[in-house]
Amino acid sequence: MKSISFLLILSFSSICLLAQTETFDLATYTPPMGWKKEVKENMVSYTKTDNVKRTWCQIGIYRSTTSKGGIDSDFESEWQLLVATPYQIQTAPKSGGIQEAEGWEIEVGSGTFTFNNSDAQAILSVISGYGRVVSIIAINNSQDYLNQIQNLLESVNLTKPDNNSVSDTNIIPAFPETSNTTANQSGLTFSTTNFDDGWTSNIKENWVEVTKGSIKVLLHYPKDGTIIQADPEPLTNAAWNILVAPRYSNLNNYKTSYIEDYRRPYFGVGYATENETGKSVFIVLFRRGGGWYEVVTPDNNSFTQEFGFNPETIRWGSISEYMGGWVLDNNQGNTVNADPEVFDRLEKMANYNKFAVSASDLNNTGEWKDSFSSNTFYVNYYTGASAGMSTYSSSAWFVFKDDYKYHWELVAANSYGGAMDVAQAKSDGTFESPNNWQLYFSDMEGKPKTFDVYFSAIKGGMVLWMNDAKSPGSGIFTGFSLSK
Repeated sequence: MKSISFLLILSFSSICLLAQTETFDLATYTPPMGWKKEVKENMVSYTKTDNVKRTWCQIGIYRSTTSKGGIDSDFESEWQLLVATPYQIQTAPKSGGIQEAEGWEIEVGSGTFTFNNSDAQAILSVISGYGRVVSIIAINNSQDYLNQIQNLLESVNLTKPDNNSVSDTNIIPAFPETSNTTANQSGLTFSTTNFDDGWTSNIKENWVEVTKGSIKVLLHYPKDGTIIQADPEPLTNAAWNILVAPRYSNLNNYKTSYIEDYRRPYFGVGYATENETGKSVFIVLFRRGGGWYEVVTPDNNSFTQEFGFNPETIRWGSISEYMGGWVLDNNQGNTVNADPEVFDRLEKMANYNKFAVSASDLNNTGEWKDSFSSNTFYVNYYTGASAGMSTYSSSAWFVFKDDYKYHWELVAANSYGGAMDVAQAKSDGTFESPNNWQLYFSDMEGKPKTFDVYFSAIKGGMVLWMNDAKSPGSGIFTGFSLSK
């Protein structure tokens, strides 16, 4: 995609417009006609896609925030937060210079990046004045949208802020996203995630509900009595009676199954009437190593088509290798074709317990922490005698304060042969959301750092997962907090 220099003039006087204008925070503007509109806490966005040409464009207008003192510092800050960090643009933006209009200063810059293996461009317009800064960002992968971007920018009118009434709010979303989310009334910004493969997740009181078409999967939160020391059949029956039975009636053809592989999949299968809807459904209760999943489908065939195996053919028995593949022995001389990952598609439903994170969800929530420890035992290669033991332990924690401030601390200890080394690091600063799946921290050991983040839901709270965005797999920080 060719780079383009922009000289965009924003109008701040009242003009007569044929199209209908809209207002968001300080900005009044004319949106492009026929584009999808989405309003979030701190921005409004407009999206247009062409599936035939495989082109797209998205324009976002952000709620005003406190100026950092002038257009130079404001543009640099907004560029890093909204463009450079989320889209990993290392080069300096191409700028059209600084313009002035009625007490406002305007700077427009652009840069290119790669998204979904194709070239894309980000155009950032920053308007600074009267102690406030307004940002408008347009990203696209085709020059076809440039006129519509230009038209929106030229239509912008800004109201001079009343600094006594305008509150400063954190910038939260950015785009594009491979997983989109919507707002809710649960106290969190995002309790719904729409995944690209058609599945949709919603946070519920006692489970995460994952749906696609007529299929519903409940990822149950841990509950007393459902994970106990018992043989497979009593354990599955106990889980069924606690998690499933209260919401159904007319249960028939119920059976339990268990496969003797090292990951131990448990199954409870049956037909019943769903009390809430009165519909007859096919239910599969499944667990392999983690929590219990309840899969509700219209019939057995619907389950088989989605997950790749027929749960009614599983019987007490064992998995055995057969002619380079795998079979399930049902103790009746018959076999069911399967591969080593036959249950993986079902088990991977746990990956849909994933929700976007807003900085406002963490603001003033207190301490989130994670601990890790390990022991390593050594033996003499020649004699087999013990050669000692080393230990490692670490604790990391964030304290999320008011006004999007934080304190971070890490303590690690390593011991061997009676000697111990202890290391400690700590930082204080502010945190922001460059997009719905990342958090930006202003100071982590002397420099800013961005983490890839998401929430997983549990009963009464959320687990926060954090991983260094520049070092995938380098380590994950988890924490727990009660829901607000």
